Amino acid sequence: MSAERPYIDKEHPKVYGAMLQAAAASRSAAQEAGLGEDTIELIKIRVSQINGCSTCLSIHFPKARKAGVAQGTLDVLSAWREVASFTDEQRAALELAESLTVIDPTIDRQAVNARAAAHLTTAQISVVEWTTTLINAFNRISIASGHPVLRP
Repeated sequence: MSAERPYIDKEHPKVYGAMLQAAAASRSAAQEAGLGEDTIELIKIRVSQINGCSTCLSIHFPKARKAGVAQGTLDVLSAWREVASFTDEQRAALELAESLTVIDPTIDRQAVNARAAAHLTTAQISVVEWTTTLINAFNRISIASGHPVLRP
């Protein structure tokens, strides 16, 4: 028996391949729903911050900058409720993402969805929830495997 942590994506590539297909389908759904790439990347970064996934952070910070998110906005992402750098759509998406990342039975999910519905369509809410679900899974894959931080 080996005491080393396996890279579970390499150990079972078919399972990981299904994850990648799900992520591609989610990205297509986001485009169809009109949810911006900037918002998608902000979700992925915020969830990865909460989960402490350094690998995913090293992937999604550059992607967010490429999607047009200003460095100053990225610098204050963890305090998104306190600063004016975020659109109403982004705030709604971030609140949804956080509510699905840290499952807290005291949070009224119906109220979170109602607040989101003021700024997002039903299709966009669904895409935010799929994006959140998938990045949570990818965080756990990287954390379980001990994936390294990616260097540019």
